[in-house]
Order: sequence, then C-alpha cells, then structure tokens
Amino acid sequence: MKYFDTDRIVSDWVYGGFLCAFLLLGLLPVFAASWGVAMLCVFLQLPVYMLHQYEEHDNDRFRVFVNDALGGGKELLSRPYVFFVNVFGVWGVNLASILLAFFFHVGFGLIGVYLVLVNALAHVGQGVAMRRYNPGLVSAVVLFFPAGGVALWVISPFASLPFHLIGLASSIAIHASIVLHVAAKKRKN
Repeated sequence: MKYFDTDRIVSDWVYGGFLCAFLLLGLLPVFAASWGVAMLCVFLQLPVYMLHQYEEHDNDRFRVFVNDALGGGKELLSRPYVFFVNVFGVWGVNLASILLAFFFHVGFGLIGVYLVLVNALAHVGQGVAMRRYNPGLVSAVVLFFPAGGVALWVISPFASLPFHLIGLASSIAIHASIVLHVAAKKRKN
C-alpha cells in the first residue's frame, strides 16, 4: 500500500482544486475586512481559475480533447504535463501574483488577471477556429471575462505600463509554452 500516491495526485489534482476554490471563496470575508477592492480582485483570480479547471479537466477532458482533435489519438499532452502546467503554471503563478501584489505592488496582480483573460481568449479562439466546443469554453466566457475584466478595470489605475507588460508577457509565455509543447509532440509523432 502506498502512503503517498503521486500517480493519483497527478491524475486527480483537479478535484482538490475545485473543492479548494470554495474554501478560498469562503475565506473572502476575512480578506475583505483588511484588503482593498484591487487586492480582492487579484485574489479572486485563483479560485475563479480553479472553478474553470473543473470544467476543463474533469474526467481528463481537455487532455483527451487535445490528443484526439489535434493529435488524431496520439498523445500530445500527458497527465504529468497537464498536472505540471495547471498546478505550477496556474496555481503557482497565481500564488506568486497574489504575494507580489500584497507585499510589493498591486500591479503585480495583473499577472493573474492576464492569465485568466489570455486563457479565455484562447478558448474562444479555439472554439471559433474549430467551430466546436472545447473543454473550458463555457467557464472561460462566464467566469473569466467578468472576473478578469473587472479586475483589469479596478487594478489599472494603480498599475503603470510595465505591470501590464509583465502580466501580459508572463501569460503569453505560459500559453505559448503549451502550444510549442503540443506542436513539438505533433511533429515527433
């Protein structure tokens, strides 16, 4: 019997994130008591993203979709890769964004905000290009555009152009790394 089953963590990470989103949202009144609206907007990007990830990755939906639709059934995305991108590239990046915004400058919160908005645009763009649903599309439209849009509007008066560029560049880099990974795997197969 394994006491620490990394295979199950890699396979089932999305369910812990989904439940954690409700925990984080439940803590919102505690944070609201001492944070301003801009900092709350920064914080909200993480639980909103976790809710989105449930639609996107429940039952391994996104990985299977990419492998079938873009790879013709060949593995372009593995479970460990999806785990790494979502836990470190989404949760970790949002954690860094929240901490940097809290301890240094709220403008760093735009890292998480642009992560949400670029992801929403990617889902919509893929949906239009393929003329079909892709896992995560509904929550990207319903959650990401409002949460990211409001946060961008609230934080922008406090953030100079370099903060916008850092946020946008980091988000584009994360999404581009996924596209490049898929393209490289597709060429290899």
